[in-house]
This record gives sequence, structure tokens and C-alpha cells, in this order.
Amino acid sequence: MNSFDEMWIRISKEIDSKLIRVRSRTEKELIRYKYAVKHILIDLWKAHHKHPDAECSINKRSGYYSENDRYRDPQLTYKMTVEQAFKGLLDLDFIRITKEGYYDRTKMEGSLTRYKATYNLTELFNELEGHPAITLKPNLDIQTILLRDIVDDRKVLVPYDEDKDTEQWRANLKKINKCFSRHIIDMRIKDSEFEKLQDELLREDDKEPIDLTQKVLVRIFTNNSFESGGRFYRGWWQNVPKKYRQHITIDGKKTREFDFSQLNPNMIYDRHNLDLGNEDAYDRVLDGKHRDIVKQAFNAMLQADTQLNQKPDNINVEEIGMSWRELKEAILHAHKPIQDKFFRGIGNRLQFEDSCIAENIMLQFTEMNAPALPIHDSFIMHHGYSSYGELEEAMRRAYHDRFKTSFKDNRELIKEVIHEEKKKEKPKHNDPDNVQWDNIDFDHLLEKEQEYAKWNERNDDWFKKVYKK
Repeated sequence: MNSFDEMWIRISKEIDSKLIRVRSRTEKELIRYKYAVKHILIDLWKAHHKHPDAECSINKRSGYYSENDRYRDPQLTYKMTVEQAFKGLLDLDFIRITKEGYYDRTKMEGSLTRYKATYNLTELFNELEGHPAITLKPNLDIQTILLRDIVDDRKVLVPYDEDKDTEQWRANLKKINKCFSRHIIDMRIKDSEFEKLQDELLREDDKEPIDLTQKVLVRIFTNNSFESGGRFYRGWWQNVPKKYRQHITIDGKKTREFDFSQLNPNMIYDRHNLDLGNEDAYDRVLDGKHRDIVKQAFNAMLQADTQLNQKPDNINVEEIGMSWRELKEAILHAHKPIQDKFFRGIGNRLQFEDSCIAENIMLQFTEMNAPALPIHDSFIMHHGYSSYGELEEAMRRAYHDRFKTSFKDNRELIKEVIHEEKKKEKPKHNDPDNVQWDNIDFDHLLEKEQEYAKWNERNDDWFKKVYKK
């Protein structure tokens, strides 16, 4: 077995021996060349563990490496990355291009070149010891505060000037990411089921196979404003279908998930010192019927900056036997105190509010070296922090800090996310699919643990690494 670093250094030297250069590299170029080879190989190693058909991408446009300093990696240059590292790996038959990229200068748009490991490199990966989620150190110095805008109907990253807020957000996020990096965040499902899930995610256009190395969060602001959006993204658990989230583990232990109930209605009423009352904000619209559709419509009306005369595509009003106009009117009637807040495009502003609450919650637990994994307005934690009410208390405290309300009334603010499997009757002690891991005979447990071999191996490797220190 070899280490990743040994493989990377050996391949760097192999490329060097094949390259014919007019002059030798400067010391700075040599550092950047080695960095580029390592960067590409890390991407490929991660893809290797995600799925056999997973691809990587590279920007081969030279101008990309000299523009928008805030978001690009300064160590990656066109010459060292594309002309030498990438081309060298191609020449040595370690990678192959699966789809050529292009760039249309007229339309200012294009796509990246996609590539994957060849059999030669895959064989080297199979000989490596460890898993990239255990072996690789996360890069905590990447740009984590991102500002987006819509330009020509496309979401693009835009430059911004640093101020005390962006500096503080970045510092806070680095603390949170450091905390996450000290723990193993995994998912305990059978090896065969994990492979099936990765297949499904690979086929979905808006999804990616799970990359267990991705524990570094970024915060994305929208509409070219630091008062719009600001939610946290890119944690691998955020990519997991909801039914699998109950299987997420932290340091080998099971977790529980809690979320804010009716968060947008609560925030709007409290921000304007209005009384939401104790009745569910969505149930009051159609006498408790079709709550999910009402919630979708309610939030769409908050997001829209026009009267939204056309029904959003994702809302199925036919299911409730009424027109889109009738549903809008029902929501406005049920929420007369905030009628003037709809159709004003405040949805992204509300996202900023809930992102500040999420930051507060994660920082509270970071001080305790405990990851609180965010999925927008819900949080996944080691089951102990929810069993004793610490997560719920932290969520209440964060909301109170933001909105200065004490919740002395009977409003439901926080609830546990109960997944469909947990709603079923608890399995008997001899059920091999017992997702609660309760009441399993020792001999039976040993026999069935082989079905979770890869999860066990990753967690064993992690604890060996931790205790070795």
C-alpha cells in the first residue's frame, strides 16, 4: 500500500521526465506546478471514491486564471495547471477527456472540459491506503464568502469590497469549518445501498454523488447584496435525499434532526411586532388541508417581486381543486396582518435572517467542539445534544437573539424531523435492517456488520488517526 503523497510525488517526477522545456522553471513555477498536479490528482481520487463514472472538470481558458482574484486559487496558473500538469497527465495516459469544453466570446458563456481517470491511474488509486475523507486535510483557506448576481440570466460570482461584516463572517465560518474537520461525518447504510444511492445521484441533473470529503461550508449571498441570501452550502449531507438523512453519523454515533417550524411566518410577524397566534400558519389557510401546497405557495408569494399572476411551475393547484388566484386570495385572507409583505421580493431577505440564526447556532456548538450540520433551517447533531434538549435550546436562543422574542406563548417554533422509517413500528431485535441499532443480539450484530463494511472501515481508520495523535 502507498500513501497519496508518495503517488503524487512519483507522478510529478514522471511528468517532468517527459516534458521538454526550453528553459527550467523558476522556484515559484516549480511550487505551482507541483501544486497543480496534486490539485488534479486529489479531484480524481475523490471522484474515484464517489462513483466509477464520476468526472472532474477543468477550465482550459487562459483568461480564467488571471481574472476575478477573489474567487480563484492564486496557486493555479494557466501555464502550470493546463499546459504542464493537465497535459502531462494526458500524455502519460493517467487521464482521458470525456467532453471537450468550449467558450463563446460573443455570448460570454461556455462549459468546462470534463475528464476522468484511466485504468492506469485507477489501479494506482486502488493501491492507496486510506480514504480521502480520512487522509486529506480540508482546505480551510478557500474563499468562503461568495457574492452572486444575475447577469444575462446567469448566476455569476461578482467582486466585492471587504468590510467588517465580511471579515467577521469569514472568521466565524473558519471556526465552524475547523470544528467540522475534527470529526468524521458519514452515513451508515449498507454498502450495496450506498452504491445504489450514488448511481441515482449521478443520473440526476441537479445532484452529485456524495463526496464525504466535502465538509467545508461556504456562505452564498445573492442579488449582489449582503442582505440577501447568505445561506450555507456545499456540505455533503445537504446533497442527501431526505429519507437518508436519518442515517447520517457523527463520530460513529447516530444523529437526530430538528428544524424550525413555520420559520418564514414567524420571522415576518416578529420582525413587524405582529401576533402570529398559536394556530399553524399554513393550516389556517385551508382548514388544515393541503398544508405542503399552502406552504409552497406562501413562500413563492414572499419570493416574488410582482403579483405573481401566473402559477409557479412546482405548485400543483389541481390537486386541491381550486385556481391559483383562489389559493393566493385564501393565503392573503388568512394572513391579513402581513398582506402588504407579499409580492415584494423579501424571500431572499428572509434567507439572510435565517442564515444569521444558523450561524449563531453553529457557533454555539463550535465552542463545545460539536458539529451542528445545517440544512438551511434544520440541524443534524449527535443524538445526545438533542436527547437532553441542548439543540432545541440553542435554536431558541439564536432566534431570540435575532428577533428579541421570548416565546412565552404556545407557538410551535422547533420540532424534530421524523422520517418515514422512524414512524413505522420499531423493528424486532432480529431484524437486520434495524436502523435504530437497538436490541440487537451480539452474535447477530457481528454477522450483519459485514454489510456495513466500508462505513466501519472509514470510522475505524478515523479513530486510529485521532488516537494516534
